[in-house]
Amino acid sequence: MTKYSYTEKQDTRSGFGEGLAELGRTNPNVVALCADLVGSLKMQTFIDENPDRFFQVGIAEANMMGLAAGMTIGGKIPFTGTFANFSTGRVYDQIRQSIAYSEKNVKICASHAGLTLGEDGATHQILEDMGMMKMLPNMTVINPCDFNQTKAATIAIAKHHGPVYLRFGRPKVPIFTPKDQKFEIGKALHLVEGTDVTIFATGHLVWEAIEAEAALAEMGIQAEVINIHTIKPLDVKAILASVAKTGCVVTAEEHQMNGGLGDSIAQTLALHHPAPLEMVAVKDTFGESGKPDELMKKYGIDAAHIIAAAKKVIQRK
Repeated sequence: MTKYSYTEKQDTRSGFGEGLAELGRTNPNVVALCADLVGSLKMQTFIDENPDRFFQVGIAEANMMGLAAGMTIGGKIPFTGTFANFSTGRVYDQIRQSIAYSEKNVKICASHAGLTLGEDGATHQILEDMGMMKMLPNMTVINPCDFNQTKAATIAIAKHHGPVYLRFGRPKVPIFTPKDQKFEIGKALHLVEGTDVTIFATGHLVWEAIEAEAALAEMGIQAEVINIHTIKPLDVKAILASVAKTGCVVTAEEHQMNGGLGDSIAQTLALHHPAPLEMVAVKDTFGESGKPDELMKKYGIDAAHIIAAAKKVIQRK
């Protein structure tokens, strides 16, 4: 049975805001840029404390990426901030040509990702962003699970040289990871040990996986839960070690099935250790306006769907 619980919920974007503020106090090379969404990205504390290190570019996301790329040449570490849809889809060409190709030290920080953006609807609920970013050479892709982990990840990526895509969200979600954790890029975290099935989860779906594990335990099914906070580089060693023990896999993500975490793990299994796999993800469709929990249920990415996928994949062993 899981040992995880929570007493508080907070949005992961606020974890980014606190992490950025701390970097402002400790790393004089960190600068921030925003495309007219300071409040949504929780960047105000950094701005108040470092007004000469903040650049408001307005609704000009492509220009923001070009400015950020240029700033790295002078030794700055730019953190760009806007919604995930505008951080990727609107500016893919600029990221590819000006940042990834020449391995510029830009941190692309993207809020309001996935279905849990909620009422803003399909045009803003990007579900393809991790796939777009992980396909770019030189790009690191990180999708933390709660407030504390997002703050730790924000601080950690400033020390990593090279482009990073950091994805977080709008809704308040349970805080269940340690406050003063050390965030290691590319290092999966074993949350619950199990022997019957491995659940690899990322982002907001990590808590759903924990809830699913508790329910499965009451059914006599021992699920292993692993937090894949880094989509790229993937912790292949941890994945293969777990699958060798359990023999089957469920992946869980707030992203399209095509191009997401499930795809990456399926490729890993196909190359190294073929095993039954079920993917809990959005199935080739756009979202819609609605409450986050209602959308997660409708589009099949909540704890109930993880439970169903686990029971199904065990039968395939």
